[in-house]
Amino acid sequence: MASERRKLRSRRHNPDGTMALREHLYELRNRLGLAVLAILAGGVFGFIWFFTRFGPVPSLGDILLQPYCSLPADLRFNPNGSCQLLQTQPFEAFLVQFKVGIAAGAVITAPLWLYQVWAFITPGLHKHERRFAGTFVLFASLLFLAGGFLAFYVIPQGLEVLVSFGGSFFITALNASDYISFVLVMLLIFGVSFEMPLLVIMLNRVGVLPYANLKRWRRGMIFALFVFAAFATPGTDPISMVALAVAMTVLLEVAVQVSRVHDRRKARREAAALGGPLDDDEATPSSALFATEPDPAADPQPVQPAEQVKRTDDIT
Repeated sequence: MASERRKLRSRRHNPDGTMALREHLYELRNRLGLAVLAILAGGVFGFIWFFTRFGPVPSLGDILLQPYCSLPADLRFNPNGSCQLLQTQPFEAFLVQFKVGIAAGAVITAPLWLYQVWAFITPGLHKHERRFAGTFVLFASLLFLAGGFLAFYVIPQGLEVLVSFGGSFFITALNASDYISFVLVMLLIFGVSFEMPLLVIMLNRVGVLPYANLKRWRRGMIFALFVFAAFATPGTDPISMVALAVAMTVLLEVAVQVSRVHDRRKARREAAALGGPLDDDEATPSSALFATEPDPAADPQPVQPAEQVKRTDDIT
């Protein structure tokens, strides 16, 4: 039975990737199980890494605590002369460590569980679709990491603005669970925001969002990005908002230019298929769209020889 299932998943034995509904369910169960095991294994490593240094690599707790510790000493609670978070409930430290460990494990083992998702989807895709999807996953991972790095630059400045509203009447003593949730949410927001250009390119590839519309809507989209950055950044300081907005604007412009090149190549291929090159601004003539090839099976009009025509004229 196992060998038969492997043959069904093999592109050589099953080039169309066809499976029955029951086989799809078995395949989905196995892939999800392996993906969950990979995330759990990464979670165990992240749980250990929370308090453990690995050579020059700092512990995960130190990395997450860095934005809070970068605040001025007079703005945060500092009873022991060291930068620490508060534990206000029993087992709160364990739950925080577990949450961070699972999140880190999902990021570290992303190639493993993404491969399981990829292995479940790829039998139903064509060769060019599999190549495009692989490139999409690669760039999505890189852009998400880039968004996370930018978040670590923005979070300390946003925290400083947020905690400074109280002035000298308040001292900041952040709860560990609330602070870690805040940092993880910001990493998620920035990471997902950086996926926007891939969404634009994908919609352009399928023909939903052509370059002509992107060119016409560019100003409105840039304005929407700045509005989104103003709400997504943790503080009201202009530095964090402008950092996210400018980064997303640059990525949007890259996506627009990629869409322009794609639409131009597509137009040239269609023009070549219709029988001749066209300029970028020239519309395809309707005669070329509705032109039909002559039917070779149709009977041609009989052509009379010149001598027969002359003889007929003489008789007349």
